[in-house]
Amino acid sequence: MAETTKTAKLTIDGESYDLAMYAPTDGPEVIDIRKLYAQAGVFTYDPGFTSTAACDSTITYIDGEAGVLLHRGYPIDQLAKQSHYLEVCYLLLYGELPSAAQLEEFETLVTRHTMIHEQMHNFFRGFRRDAHPMATMVGVVGAMSAFYHDSTDINDQHQREVASIRLIAKMPTIAAMAYKYSIGQPFVYPRNDLDYASNFLRMCFSVPAEEYEVNPILARAMDRIFTLHADHEQNASTSTVRLASSSGANPFACIAAGIACLWGPAHGGANQACLEMLREIGTPDRIPEFIARAKDKNDPFRLMGFGHRVYKNFDPRAKVMKESADEVLDLLGVENNPTLQVAKELERLALEDPYFSEKKLYPNVDFYSGIILDAMGFPTSMFTPIFALARTVGWVSQWKEQLADPQLKIGRPRQLYLGAAARDYVDIETR
Repeated sequence: MAETTKTAKLTIDGESYDLAMYAPTDGPEVIDIRKLYAQAGVFTYDPGFTSTAACDSTITYIDGEAGVLLHRGYPIDQLAKQSHYLEVCYLLLYGELPSAAQLEEFETLVTRHTMIHEQMHNFFRGFRRDAHPMATMVGVVGAMSAFYHDSTDINDQHQREVASIRLIAKMPTIAAMAYKYSIGQPFVYPRNDLDYASNFLRMCFSVPAEEYEVNPILARAMDRIFTLHADHEQNASTSTVRLASSSGANPFACIAAGIACLWGPAHGGANQACLEMLREIGTPDRIPEFIARAKDKNDPFRLMGFGHRVYKNFDPRAKVMKESADEVLDLLGVENNPTLQVAKELERLALEDPYFSEKKLYPNVDFYSGIILDAMGFPTSMFTPIFALARTVGWVSQWKEQLADPQLKIGRPRQLYLGAAARDYVDIETR
C-alpha cells in the first residue's frame, strides 16, 4: 500500500473531515474515502467510476493526455517492436522480463497446455452454427471449471498458477475452434512446433485437405495485435474480472465474465465497427462526403477508428500497428479489395486535414488492427474474440494481483437512490 503523503479536508455542513492522500509512482494523487461513510454518513457519486481508483496495481500505467502506455514500466512501443507476445505475458504475470532460460521454460509450458479436453468439443456442437463466436467463447471458457477441477481453488497458489497458464494457452485453441465451427469446417488441433501466433493462424485457416504454411509477416502482425491488446489498465472488462473475482469465483468464471463485458460494442467491438464503417463508405470517391458528415455537429455519423476515449493526444499503440498494417497490405495487396482501398485513402485524407489534427483525432489501434484482420481473411465477427484472446493475459494478471492483495474485499458499489419513498402495500381490489 502506498504511503500517506498529505491529507485533504472535506467540509460538510460546517463539520470538517481529514482524508488521507496517496501519491502513485506516476499519475494523479488519490484521496482515501474508505472511512467517509462511517465518519460523515455520506457516499461519493461517480457514475462510470471515471474519477475513482478502485484498487492499487503495479501492472499497467496509462497517461491519456501524454499518449503513454507502460507495462511494468516498459513503453508499449518498445515491447511491440523488440519483444513478442509470450515474453510480454511473462512480464505482465511476474513483473520482470524473463531471462533466456525463463522464457524458454515459460514458452514450453504454455505450448504444452494448448490442447483442450476432448470432451469439450461437445460444447461447441451445442451451439447453432450461426452463433456469434463470442457467445461460444463465453460458454466454453465458463465451462472449463467443469473439466479442470485441479485449478479452481483460488486459495491455492499453485492452482492459481496452473489456471493462469491454462487460460493463456487454451484461449487461442478455443477462439480458433469457435471460428471453425461457425464456418462449418473441422477443428484443427494445435501443434507444439509452432509459435503462439503461428499456431493460432494455422488453427484458423488450415484444412485437412492440404498443407498450410504460415507466412512469417502475417504471424508477426498477429503477434503484434496480441501484444498491443495484452492489457489496458482498469477498463470495463478488467474491472468486471476483478469484481467477479472479489466474490471468490473460480478463475474460469471470472475470465468468462471479462469476455462477456468485452463483447459490448463500446468496448471490444471498436475494430469491428471501424470495418463496418469502411464498408459503408464503399469506395474511395465517397470519402469526402463522410468526412464532411463527421465534421457536421448535427450529423450523428462518427468516423470510427479515430481518436480514443482514454488517449487525448495519440494512441501509443497505433504507430506500431500501422507499420504492421503497411507490411500486411504490401504482402497481400489492396488493389482488389475495396474496403482496404477506402481505409488507405481515408487514413491519408484524415491525416492531412487540419480539422482532425487540431482535435487530435488520429487513427487508433482499432483502425489498423481491423484493417490487418480483414486483410488476413478474418470475418468481423472474429475481431472481438481475437481481442479477448489477447487480453486474457491482462485479465489473468489483474486477477492474480487482486487475490494476493491483503486489502481484498468483495466489490459492493453504492448508489444514489431516486426511487419511491417507503409506502404501504395496497390490496389489489382497491388499486
